Amino acid sequence: MATDASAQTNRRRSIPIPAPTATPISEPQIISRADEFPDENSRAIPPDPNEPRPNSAADRANIASLEELGNRIKNLEAGASGATASKVDPDEKQKRLLLNLDILNRAEQRSENLRRQVFELMEKENTIKTRIDSLEYDLRPEMIERNAAMVGTLRPEEIRDSRKKSLQSEKTNLQNLLTQIQSTRASLEIGLARADQLVEKLRLKFEKEIDTSLSEDSDNPEN
Repeated sequence: MATDASAQTNRRRSIPIPAPTATPISEPQIISRADEFPDENSRAIPPDPNEPRPNSAADRANIASLEELGNRIKNLEAGASGATASKVDPDEKQKRLLLNLDILNRAEQRSENLRRQVFELMEKENTIKTRIDSLEYDLRPEMIERNAAMVGTLRPEEIRDSRKKSLQSEKTNLQNLLTQIQSTRASLEIGLARADQLVEKLRLKFEKEIDTSLSEDSDNPEN
């Protein structure tokens, strides 16, 4: 029992409470926190983009000076680009001349092909006309009668009719073919005239470019 009483005595031991100390009464103090907040006058405030800028004479003069400088730079750049463009690269000039020469050669070849086709059609036309003249001669009554007499048949009328129909049919076909050839030749002649005009223009242009190139080379012998 003595042990239990001692344990209870230890558990009930209380913590001593310190005695309160009196706070001395003093005058209220004002604590400044100005150092924590910078002065508004010393803060760097970014300008408002919507706020109109002061329209002073100095500002207008600066703007005018900048615009004038910009215009002068543009003029200098334009002059430099013009000078560069005026100086044609010799290789580029040679390529241009070769290209124009190739165009001229192609135009001349096309013109020659059209001219050859026209000549071929003219030959065919003359051949057909000759054949038509021969058929017209054979269609004469005395020629048909002579041909029937040479056959020596008992029905000469049928021979004459058959001969006449055959010659007339061939003549009709040749006349139709002649009409087509003449129409085609007329179209080719129109194309040939235009092709010759184009060749002449290209030749004059090419010759002018050659003369200009030779003149530039003579003026600039170092090139």
